Amino acid sequence: MANKTSNLSGPEAADTIAAISTPPGRGGIGIVRLSGPQAGSIAAQLVSLRRPLEHARARLADVLDASDGPIGGGRIDEAVVTYFAGPNSYTAEDLVEIAAHGSPVVLEMLLRRCIDLGARLAEPGEFTQRAFLAGRLDLTQAEAVRDLIEAHTLTQARQAASQMGGALSRRVQPVKQLLVELIALLEAGIDFAEDDVDVTPGPEIARRMAELTPPLVALEASFARGRIVHDGLTLAIVGRPNAGKSSLFNRLVERDRAIVTSTPGTTRDLVTERISLDGIPLELVDTAGLREGREEAEQLGIARSREALADAALVVVVLDATQPLNDEEHRLLAAVQDRPAVVAVNKSDLAGSDLPLLECAGLPVLRTSALTGEGIAALRERILALATGGAASEPGLLTSLRHQQAVATALAALADAAQANATAVPHEMILLDLYRALWALDSLTGQTTSDDILALIFSTFCIGK
Repeated sequence: MANKTSNLSGPEAADTIAAISTPPGRGGIGIVRLSGPQAGSIAAQLVSLRRPLEHARARLADVLDASDGPIGGGRIDEAVVTYFAGPNSYTAEDLVEIAAHGSPVVLEMLLRRCIDLGARLAEPGEFTQRAFLAGRLDLTQAEAVRDLIEAHTLTQARQAASQMGGALSRRVQPVKQLLVELIALLEAGIDFAEDDVDVTPGPEIARRMAELTPPLVALEASFARGRIVHDGLTLAIVGRPNAGKSSLFNRLVERDRAIVTSTPGTTRDLVTERISLDGIPLELVDTAGLREGREEAEQLGIARSREALADAALVVVVLDATQPLNDEEHRLLAAVQDRPAVVAVNKSDLAGSDLPLLECAGLPVLRTSALTGEGIAALRERILALATGGAASEPGLLTSLRHQQAVATALAALADAAQANATAVPHEMILLDLYRALWALDSLTGQTTSDDILALIFSTFCIGK
């Protein structure tokens, strides 16, 4: 395992890097960012500053035309230049941000000039990687930077901001502290056994290890909600033709996304739309009506519907309140009984209050009307409950599989240590398991994460961040 202060980026840490930090395309503002020992001197050659650079102060400047032609060398744009002196910057190095107008031509010219003056192009995520290597961020905070940039819902943004603030690190730190204390206690007993220092008795070791497990178990359990907040879920809306699936789909997405007609079998292919339900990202899939296809196109649509049903994490089975259950619907209800599913009995405004046979499916049943809106709010609440499993939001959630695997490894190592202690195994062997648990928790925040893992993590960032 490599310590986080090792050189991970290949080129020397003294390199000055440069990148365009705003998205491609035209906009009101475009930013070119430099970080490294030459950041200030390179920026001074790119622009004509009206006042000298000063830490954490913005300066107006003229962007100089780098052309060698007869009209080159004059002002081509106006910019605001902000300088941050290391170590008091995002990367802990000298850092300059040149905010010009968002002309791709001007930004590209500035970047090329940076390279000509001695900088090199930044790799994806290299600014944040330098912040991590300098100890400005731990690995969970660095990953949260990427998550914040990629957030599609306000809940995702809040979760990422919480991680950036160190919520997960603060949740792990007390457990690590207790673990380090236990390791130190056992190491001392081994090192000074010949000096009449008491060896820690087995019951005391067991008591201390028992204190470590519950917070880690709770942390691992948070992955169920954290993963959903981070990645979202897919929900398939299925049922017979003309049961009102597309109408309910439109109600849930709050616009006329799917075509709705009175002719059965209108939907021939999957229609998808991404929505946010109380901050949970959901991809809704409107499917073709399940029946024996009469045409090749309909048969293909029905086959795709069955695939979507199999792949979906959540299912809404739509039944027609004006029609008795048919064989296909009986099979469908039986197929989803053991899955997170809800039955929406649509067109309830056209039927009476009696809904025979439906409760026997063992699934939650809601009366809905896509026409009047009856039951739509209750359907949203039921979908949200299925998505979250009733878990409440909490700070410091595990949001990635890497996080969950690190905690699971620590729990497994502690279980092995407890078993070894119970069978009076020598403390040297117990320490091997305890160190394995510590390394797993260290890998969560980045103290003992391999270069390959770090390279993979930061390669998923955008260039310029």
